[in-house]
Amino acid sequence: MFSLDWIYYAISWILLTWHSAWDAIGVPIEAVIGTNWSWILAIVFLVVTVRVILFPVFVKQIKSQRAMQALQPKVKELQEKHKGDRETLQKEMMELYRKEKANPLMGCLPMFLQIPVFLGLFHTLKRLTPENTQKTLYGWTVQQFESASNAKLFSAPISGRFGSTTEQLAGLGANTGTVKIVAGILVCIMIATTYLTSRQMILKTGWAEDPQQRMVQRLMLYGIPVSLLVSGSIFPIGVIIYWVTNNLFTLGQQQWVLRKFPPLVPPKGAAKTNGQPVAKTGGLLGRKTAQPVAKAPAAAPKVAGPKPGAKPVNPKKSRPAKRQG
Repeated sequence: MFSLDWIYYAISWILLTWHSAWDAIGVPIEAVIGTNWSWILAIVFLVVTVRVILFPVFVKQIKSQRAMQALQPKVKELQEKHKGDRETLQKEMMELYRKEKANPLMGCLPMFLQIPVFLGLFHTLKRLTPENTQKTLYGWTVQQFESASNAKLFSAPISGRFGSTTEQLAGLGANTGTVKIVAGILVCIMIATTYLTSRQMILKTGWAEDPQQRMVQRLMLYGIPVSLLVSGSIFPIGVIIYWVTNNLFTLGQQQWVLRKFPPLVPPKGAAKTNGQPVAKTGGLLGRKTAQPVAKAPAAAPKVAGPKPGAKPVNPKKSRPAKRQG
């Protein structure tokens, strides 16, 4: 069976290294405002470390998305050409992606690469309980283990969960109400920031024409935030801190990249005002819209003047004179 111990060792090493660094700088180990900041900052900078390592992958993700945008007209042509023939359409689209060196799944690669980190942190924090006798696993010392197992965020232990029982929280020396309030607020922030990270990218790049890409976008935008309503209750508070920090880092990183490398193709299906397409330009929520350019009034048709030497033309025919009887 495949062992994940190497992940647990790696995550523990990064976490403990940052904790030691903050301790050396002078961040107090004791709780201040009910919070052990040295451990909270260790989790935050675990995110920073991972994201710096994955930054080249994120750049490849943006380049792949730009390539997919540039291919949208060709994808639409293939969809019209092979309408009703799904097998041929898929074969032609895969050939197009191969020829143009575009990968539809590249957009999810950074998230997939962070899954081992998430699992490692989840396992590491889950075992931080006072009754655990295996305190020196994954490179921890007994002192470090005891310090982390007693670490808190606003009096809620970082290994506690919204769904923890009263007995489990009593073993951590925590109040049930406090843990549920802190964990509940963090879960709400986690869901909101997860939704905003996906919305930010879609607002700037537009919905994909490719059905597979569109399905992935909908999953990222709606499916994952909804799933966090349930799974968030089983995440330790330390894991939620990691997730929220990761989302905030993503929001800032995406904003910088999208400003530096704007989308090649304008968003599809932009909002319309009086029949005119409008691209969303305002901030993260996309509430502001660029005003459409007003059409200039139509100029009056020019009437050609008579040519020199031409006889005047009377459009009205003269009536014949009445005979006098």
